[in-house]
Amino acid sequence: MMIVAAFIFLLASPLVPRCSSSDIDSDKQALLEFASLVPHSRKLNWNTTNPICTSWTGVTCSKNNARRVTALRLPGSGLYGPLPDKTFEKLDALRIISLRSNNLQGNIPSAILSLPFIRSLYFHDNNFSGPIPHNILSHRLVNLDLSNNSLSGTIPASLTNLTQLTDLSLQNNSLTGPIPDLPPNLKYLNLSFNNLNGSVPSSIKSFPASSFRGNTLLCGGPLTPCPDNTTTITPVLSTPAIVGIAVGGSVLLFLLLAVVTLCCAKKRDGGNDDEDAPKAKPGRRRDDNNKAEEEFGSGVQEAEKNKLVFFEGSSYSFDLEDLLRASAEVLGKGSYGTTYKAILEEGTRVVVKRLKEVAVGKREFEQQMEAVGRMGPHANVAPLRAYYFSKDEKLLVYDYYRGGSFSTLLHGKEALDWETRLRICLGAARGISHIHSASTGGKLLLLHGNIKSPNVLLTRDLDACVSDYGIAPLMSHHALLPSRSLGYRAPEAVETRKHTQKSDVYSFGVLLLEMLTGKAAGKKTGGNHEEAVDLPKWVQSVVREEWTGEVFDVELIKQQDSVEEEMVQTLQIAMACVSKHPDSRPSMEEVVSMMEEIRPSAGSRNRASSPEMIRSSDSPV
Repeated sequence: MMIVAAFIFLLASPLVPRCSSSDIDSDKQALLEFASLVPHSRKLNWNTTNPICTSWTGVTCSKNNARRVTALRLPGSGLYGPLPDKTFEKLDALRIISLRSNNLQGNIPSAILSLPFIRSLYFHDNNFSGPIPHNILSHRLVNLDLSNNSLSGTIPASLTNLTQLTDLSLQNNSLTGPIPDLPPNLKYLNLSFNNLNGSVPSSIKSFPASSFRGNTLLCGGPLTPCPDNTTTITPVLSTPAIVGIAVGGSVLLFLLLAVVTLCCAKKRDGGNDDEDAPKAKPGRRRDDNNKAEEEFGSGVQEAEKNKLVFFEGSSYSFDLEDLLRASAEVLGKGSYGTTYKAILEEGTRVVVKRLKEVAVGKREFEQQMEAVGRMGPHANVAPLRAYYFSKDEKLLVYDYYRGGSFSTLLHGKEALDWETRLRICLGAARGISHIHSASTGGKLLLLHGNIKSPNVLLTRDLDACVSDYGIAPLMSHHALLPSRSLGYRAPEAVETRKHTQKSDVYSFGVLLLEMLTGKAAGKKTGGNHEEAVDLPKWVQSVVREEWTGEVFDVELIKQQDSVEEEMVQTLQIAMACVSKHPDSRPSMEEVVSMMEEIRPSAGSRNRASSPEMIRSSDSPV
């Protein structure tokens, strides 16, 4: 699908072969041959009567007089089956090929990796099998992504000669053998979750261990040291020694069984009454074996009980005793503490956040809570209903939202359509803007300080409500470490450990990029592990090196062409928000205005709707 309005132009294209005017016709015939040989469930809209360079989906041509096809981008286009080898030999001016997120099978044609001008190959998330072609002659190659396929065999030694290669992704395949020496200019490398063995070459030992995880037979470099080649001689036991060990083991086993039997007999004599069995304390999370695992009220002191402070406008009628007796379920653990869903005896559901590493005293804590409480209600802000402060325990009480979080919805199994994504993000922007505007005339500057997709809560109608605001000024430096921020924090906030409204804007920009790309901000999943990734940096590199359309989530690309311009406009806003210089970022009020211009009807329901709270009459989630 062609993106109709890219906001960043490609860098100057490298030279393409000087050819006659008939070469574009040759490229056209090669593409038609490709379409006829590769089955596809989506229409390519390659109409032979229309100009190939301006109307064919996924086709880009050079701008000089020698018109040639220089890029073919068909991500998520429903392609399946093998790729034809000879077809790509005819498209010898190609610089970029992106066939990611399809169901292509069979071997990767060697002709593709030998194209003279090819710079970027994106073949990840397919079902390619067989070896990687070993005779790689494309010395201009910069980006090679063959991850998430079924490739086998060894990593080609010819990769060593690709001096311009900077990004290599081969993770989640079935590659075997040792790792060859790789080019010195590599800036990104991922070989995780293969079956590689041997030692990590010195040329790539500076990469983190996450680049090699899931290869249990690898050693050296950032991994565990390789074992010595010395052989350990195992002594041979004589027959009498073996008999002695067996007899001794039998005697030891008999004594162990006797002790266990005696202990069980004593337990039966003194523990038959079920009423005397220990019971779990209230306010604890239970596992499947009915064992208390964790409680959010463990630090509550007897003398301070029932000092739960409610804000004006709250209609709840419980006290601290009721809250501590509630059954609790852990919803998640974040930068500022653990969040629980508590169900009180009368059926009321609330969310309790147990703060950790609070760095201020009671007076400063209460002043910040009062500042948050003075902020007027807003449809896109999850209201803080109550708080509790003691020396050892700090609790915050919020409404419970049935829709969960934007993170769960966005990265769930079902694809989220563009209109819903845009409406949720616009609602979140309005909520953050309201928090910022509430600082006017107040003693304390209000900001959010922890904007991320898990903190955008959703009502049953999927209206956005931002939560966790106003807590950052209370937390210690340890709670604000960048490793816990998962990629949302602005560069200046990481350096100074201090948040501003401009750093909130940066975090919201990352949230927009997460929505557009479908990638979880700050982490890249691989097996049971996570690897940090900088979304703004990744998006900038893709746009600079390739094409704006490569940024977008493949699920969005599958949708109608009518949203293409809106996606690019939203990308423009996101990139303005994540500017490295705080003064270059717009205010949240300006962000809201720009987003409303994209689609004036988006998020209109948010203005009139109120947050949906789960009361005792609601059915379980």
